[in-house]
Amino acid sequence: MNPSTLLIVDDERTLARSIKLFMTEQGYEAEVAENGDKALELLERLRPDLVFLDVCLPGQSGMDLLRRIKEFDRNIAVIMMTAYGSIEGAVEAVKLGAFDYIKKPVDLDELKLLADRACESARLRQELSYYRERENREIPFMGIIGKCDAIREIVARIQQIAALEDSPPILITGETGTGKGLVARTLHRHSRRASRAFIEINCTALPATLMEAELFGYERGAFTDAKESKMGLFEAADGGVLYLDEVGDTELPLQGKLLRAVEERVIRRVGGLRDRRVDVTIVAATHRDLDTEVKAARFRKDLYYRLAVITIDLPPLRERGEDILLLAAHFLETFNAKYGKAIRAIDDRAARTLMEYPWPGNIRELSHVIERAVLWSHGDRLAVDQLSAAPAPPSMPTAGLAHGALPQEGIDLAAWERSLVEQALRDSGGNQTKAARLLRLSRDTLRYRLKKFGLSRS
Repeated sequence: MNPSTLLIVDDERTLARSIKLFMTEQGYEAEVAENGDKALELLERLRPDLVFLDVCLPGQSGMDLLRRIKEFDRNIAVIMMTAYGSIEGAVEAVKLGAFDYIKKPVDLDELKLLADRACESARLRQELSYYRERENREIPFMGIIGKCDAIREIVARIQQIAALEDSPPILITGETGTGKGLVARTLHRHSRRASRAFIEINCTALPATLMEAELFGYERGAFTDAKESKMGLFEAADGGVLYLDEVGDTELPLQGKLLRAVEERVIRRVGGLRDRRVDVTIVAATHRDLDTEVKAARFRKDLYYRLAVITIDLPPLRERGEDILLLAAHFLETFNAKYGKAIRAIDDRAARTLMEYPWPGNIRELSHVIERAVLWSHGDRLAVDQLSAAPAPPSMPTAGLAHGALPQEGIDLAAWERSLVEQALRDSGGNQTKAARLLRLSRDTLRYRLKKFGLSRS
């Protein structure tokens, strides 16, 4: 393995030479620069794996040089050194991309440990980047299944967006269950922010007062229970993607503050006195018609126009033709693996039934129907009667099954009950109160079943 290359940038020549001698003895190739200009010259020639960088330099500051290094190559690890350390300085350095921050006088053994950690971290990032790029080349946009014209156009649009250096806000529209979350995660995965955070929040889950604290964070003492300061989701997503699911359900009092954050990329914590700048790509999704919501004064026009700079409209499943069978085959393979089944195909009558059904719940409903069918199946082909062997939506064809009669071979009642509990949790976005309401159970009864089926740690 080739030795890691180290650049030491410090105008204290005695210290810099000591570090160089010590790190060379430890197997590193090291060079010294006494100022920013010399460092930039060596940066181009050496392309180091790691930089030890003094904060106070003649000419440009260490912080300015840190920015230049990250612009040159964001994968170079930088460890800041200073005789005048402060928490604010450390926070700023880390936000700018520094690996760590150490106070002088430095301990050479500590520097060696930090250098080893930084180089190992860089190696792992490079490995991850290599495998991600290879996977993207071999299996482009894995997870978006379909061949209809609308899906092909959506994939092409995602490719265009992913190639942007910095994307404006993106609004994904479509009926519930059409795969808006999958598209959002695919956008992130194939973008230049793929190695950074993807933070998701369901805008229907919390009232405006709690949503504000979740999105923007709060300072200690901002309200009764604020015993410590807390970072909000905008800050947590800094450098990455913030996904606002069902943004059309955001309450009006919050929409003005959300507009400022989206437009200016500036937030202020609840109870805070200063603005904080964040670098996030906003992806929002809604099943609502926001034009109608704007006309009804339930959604701000300015926020709508700001979110809808780029729009992706997902078609309902009933308009996707043969994609229904492609998706059914995908779910069949998925649930075969999950439940240890070996169903090789869907028979012709079952396929016709799937194609004729209007799928009001879209892809999510299809997934649930195939999962139930796999649970009840005992053969190697999925038959039409298994599509309704478990409770299904009222409009789902019974295909000759008399009033939901049980199959002759019987059913696994525990597996059936577990599948319903799992479905309720999925449909409620993990909200136990909503899931209990869907199942017409009390929360305590639902919690008992979650524990019984190993679906909860509580």
